[in-house]
Amino acid sequence: MMEPRIESLLQRVDSKFTLVSVAAKRGRQINSYFSQLGEGLGAIVPPQVASVSRKPLSIALEEISADKITYARHEDVEEATK
Repeated sequence: MMEPRIESLLQRVDSKFTLVSVAAKRGRQINSYFSQLGEGLGAIVPPQVASVSRKPLSIALEEISADKITYARHEDVEEATK
């Protein structure tokens, strides 16, 4: 059983593809954060939720479920800047 539930995650995005893309990108960012932690660079945003999981993708999915991650489609950004 997956936690957070896939049904609750899909309510936060418009498609499964978007969910996978956003979670994968954020998972890579979290992985990079943990990799550079001892180097003191601090260029990457740390995880936004307290998680018992140390897996970057699980943390990313928990962030999406908690509405800590938002996304905007490229078309929406272009329309907003006009």
